[in-house]
Amino acid sequence: MRTTVTLDEDVAARVKRLAAQRGISFKEALNALLRAGLDDPSRRARRYRAPTRRLGARAGIDLDKALALAGSLEDQDVARKIELRK
Repeated sequence: MRTTVTLDEDVAARVKRLAAQRGISFKEALNALLRAGLDDPSRRARRYRAPTRRLGARAGIDLDKALALAGSLEDQDVARKIELRK
């Protein structure tokens, strides 16, 4: 596959140097380096794990329904304010 890639000057110089040392073309050297980097198991993405902490929630409060609880409390507050205006 043919594609255009812009390399930093120092990287291009290192690839050229490697190609000359191995007696291969720039393309072969670049492909070899990319394969080595992509196949390196130490470079594989590790699963990110976020630290967890206890929230100290009170018994009887279902945090899975926190948005519903917040909505209900807001509704109660709005109703209270409407009653105060009468």
